[in-house]
Amino acid sequence: MRGVIMHAPRDVRVEDRPDPVIEEPTDAIIRTVATCICGSDLWPYRGEDRVHDQPMGHEYVGVVEQVGEDVTHIKVGDFVVGSFFASDNTCPICVAGYQSRCVHAVPMGPLGTQAERVRIPLADGTLVATPGYPDEEIIPSLLAASDVLGTGWFAAVAAEAGPGKTVVVVGDGAVGLLGILAAKHLGAARIIAMSRHADRQALARRFGATDIVEERGEEGVAKIKELTDGLGAHSTIEAVGTQESMLQAIASTRPGGHVGFVGVSHGVSIPGRVLFPAEVHLMGGPAPVRQFLPELISLIWDREIDPGVVFDLTLPLERAAEGYQAMDERRATKVLLRP
Repeated sequence: MRGVIMHAPRDVRVEDRPDPVIEEPTDAIIRTVATCICGSDLWPYRGEDRVHDQPMGHEYVGVVEQVGEDVTHIKVGDFVVGSFFASDNTCPICVAGYQSRCVHAVPMGPLGTQAERVRIPLADGTLVATPGYPDEEIIPSLLAASDVLGTGWFAAVAAEAGPGKTVVVVGDGAVGLLGILAAKHLGAARIIAMSRHADRQALARRFGATDIVEERGEEGVAKIKELTDGLGAHSTIEAVGTQESMLQAIASTRPGGHVGFVGVSHGVSIPGRVLFPAEVHLMGGPAPVRQFLPELISLIWDREIDPGVVFDLTLPLERAAEGYQAMDERRATKVLLRP
């Protein structure tokens, strides 16, 4: 099969890879219908994370081609959506709603879903079948549910976005934008998107943002305070993962408020002198996407939400390197790949 390999920073190639096979009786093999490039894939691409001959990708939708002998809920022929962590969905951590920290969790990144086929461990706990084969128009939205929508949704839930609340979103990538969509669906009264890019600002407003703040750092915090009668937001979504974004998120939140952080942390350290007087709740980490998949699939299937519009560039898998470059240069917010 064909699949994406990142040999080194900025060295992305599509090459022949061995076809996946059933290795455990709980595995399934899917034919990938759509996959994509994640903002977190840009960390190794830019050399911020070490990478060497690494299969790439952790987001996927597809059709089940084979199942192991212990797989009972997922069937050959099912169109399925899965998370970027495989989980059994039965351990005490999963039952509590934190499938990304399942005691048997398997990260999908090393398996490489930017490929024509992929092995899914713990298939019954990881995959959710759609009611039937989806219309072509909603496949991008179902793909978004695999990570960026599920992650944005978790961020909004962790930040306790809800009716009557003001929500600030730090980060205007796909996760931040879909955090806006989630906050809107959860009933937030006011959603302030922090963004400097006109195309992303337009999408933020489409998803439900009521205000745009272009300033960053202390100036950005001052603007948030100005818009909230000096108090700060009830709920803040942090969707970047840098020191600046985390401190900006905490400072933008009123005492007693909640910060939902889902940006992959790089060099983040929260000084006690900042955290102690802030009196805010912090909740976040790798999103337990599996918790939300049934609800998200239903909302997408019924055309109640349209997260797939976050994909602003679609390329064949063979042109994946162009997609990485486009996202790195901010010419694309999120790139969908079709095998």
